Amino acid sequence: MIDMKRHHPLTMLWSLWKLVKNSFAIILFLFVFRQGSESQWLYYGRIAFYVGVSISILSIILRWFTSRYAADDTAFHIYSGVFNRTRRTIPYTKVQNVNRHTTLFHRLFRVTSIRFETGIKGEDATFQLHVVSLSEAEQLEKIVAGHMAEEAETAGATEEHDTLDTVQAMEEGEAQSEPFITDEVMSLPAKEKQERVVNYHSTRKDIFKASFTSLSFLVLIPVLATLYSWVKDFFPDEEVTESLLLTWLDSWWIAGLMILVLLIISIALGIVRTFVKYGNFQITSDAKRIYISKGMMEQTSFSILKERVQAVKITQSPMKRLLGLAEVELTTAGSLGESEQEVNSLYPFLPVKQAYTLIEEILPSYQVTQEMEKLPRISLWLRLLKPSWGWIIITGLLWYFKPFVLGQKHAWWMISAILLVWIATSRVLEFFHTRYILHQNFIQLRTGALTSILFISKREKVIEVQITRNVLQRWFGVASIHTVNRAKPVLHHRAHDISLDTAKSFQLWYMGRTQDVQTR
Repeated sequence: MIDMKRHHPLTMLWSLWKLVKNSFAIILFLFVFRQGSESQWLYYGRIAFYVGVSISILSIILRWFTSRYAADDTAFHIYSGVFNRTRRTIPYTKVQNVNRHTTLFHRLFRVTSIRFETGIKGEDATFQLHVVSLSEAEQLEKIVAGHMAEEAETAGATEEHDTLDTVQAMEEGEAQSEPFITDEVMSLPAKEKQERVVNYHSTRKDIFKASFTSLSFLVLIPVLATLYSWVKDFFPDEEVTESLLLTWLDSWWIAGLMILVLLIISIALGIVRTFVKYGNFQITSDAKRIYISKGMMEQTSFSILKERVQAVKITQSPMKRLLGLAEVELTTAGSLGESEQEVNSLYPFLPVKQAYTLIEEILPSYQVTQEMEKLPRISLWLRLLKPSWGWIIITGLLWYFKPFVLGQKHAWWMISAILLVWIATSRVLEFFHTRYILHQNFIQLRTGALTSILFISKREKVIEVQITRNVLQRWFGVASIHTVNRAKPVLHHRAHDISLDTAKSFQLWYMGRTQDVQTR
């Protein structure tokens, strides 16, 4: 346990560094770009900047002296506020996710930052230490992990409301209790030390593939635009700049050599950028949790309680499909923290077969079935006959304005025809990509045209289902199904134009949910 104490002294330096970083653009404008200006508004602007920075520095110091925290047997206790004192208590059992983020600043001083998140929205629902020693971070994480596992094992079931009101309450941020899952109760003691198993570690080959699928080599395009702008500034006469460029391009071997060099540089930059972001990516797990860590310069680590996983999504973009890769995402009941860190995603460039194997390794209670059922042939005709209101509106606007494109007077109908072909092609691709299966207490849905998404969830994790049929679907004897899972925001997934018999089987399948979930 940790007695009442102030934050790490380096917290003040971290806050000061953040202040400088956020003010960098203002500093450049006031003191670099407008250095010699005698304008009166710039004079008062600099004074206001000095005053604002002084107040911010004083606030940083006062916050450090007045902020304290403690960790006892059951909860965190946070004290903050300079004039208005605030005390918050966050029980360990309310913590859903633990997130570590180690920037270059933290690595220089051999410290880290740690964030404990609950299932409630708002800043008061989290406890974050921006700077903390590595040993203390380990101690806090072990304390919370022990209580989270114990709560997952011993917590009784709460009455479950599988209605639309429940979904709306979740979207408004109200905390919902997890149902008692009969087949996921762990028999090991809650505080018993678990040995982690390394399920995946990125290799150089993976990084090389990732640099192409992420299209990170395109980072050179804005760099070239910036260089061209600098050249134009160096030669004020635009005719001189254009003549130099045309002289280079007139010679085919010079132009080819330039393109080759730029291509090599762009690929190298893409590989370096991807290596810095996804290098040292590792997925480990034990009986209770999944641990994700990544990054070379800035390191991010995240742990997910397996009990909290509501669904799994496997996404394939066209580029990833060509290379046989996929991205695996875990949907959890609580917030996953700062979205910019992408901590809910397993390695985004996994081989498809390895992704299926990885899911079954880290989540033994989940199963992935590669054999799935196709949509009935009648669904293809339904999709092709279904009117596209977007195409109708755009065609109407093109007919009314009749724009000239490439000097063609009647180009509007060509654009309309191309758009119609694109819509029809997308619907055909989506028809062939859509698959579904109900396997025991699992559901798998694959949807999407160019980018396909495979959705996998367990029956007890689905809190609501819907079966809908519009007029055309009634005529063709098909239906749409809709599932809802707990998440932030609430996860909705749909599959359209399945056979009516499958929709009825889906309803009966969901009614068997009482066998998996105990309510009181």
